[in-house]
Amino acid sequence: MERLDAESQAVSVSTTSLVSTLLDEGLKTRQFPDVVYRPGPTGRRATLVGGPDVWEVIRDLRQWPGKGMARIDSLAKELELPVSLVQVAADFYCTFPEEIDARIKADEQAAEQIRHRIEQRETLLSH
Repeated sequence: MERLDAESQAVSVSTTSLVSTLLDEGLKTRQFPDVVYRPGPTGRRATLVGGPDVWEVIRDLRQWPGKGMARIDSLAKELELPVSLVQVAADFYCTFPEEIDARIKADEQAAEQIRHRIEQRETLLSH
């Protein structure tokens, strides 16, 4: 309990919220052992063991040409990942789409804010 209390204070959440998060992540990683949760600037996110975030793989997979396993094989080669990890990312997404879709949406919003800021700066500098 002391470790839980200390961790909940360190991350500024209630102990109940922390336990809920840890339980959720633990159950997901138990189902998908090649997925781990890592902290980052935008919070904890599902990451492939030894690889990129799951949302990054899914974002790329959505845009990648081809169909079926040839699509997964081709993306795996491009990302220099084992095919099995790209499959794990796809399976994780199919099981928890809301989590991954939220990460993709957040990335798209951040990119849009950066584009807008650049446009504003260019306008300022052009006068």
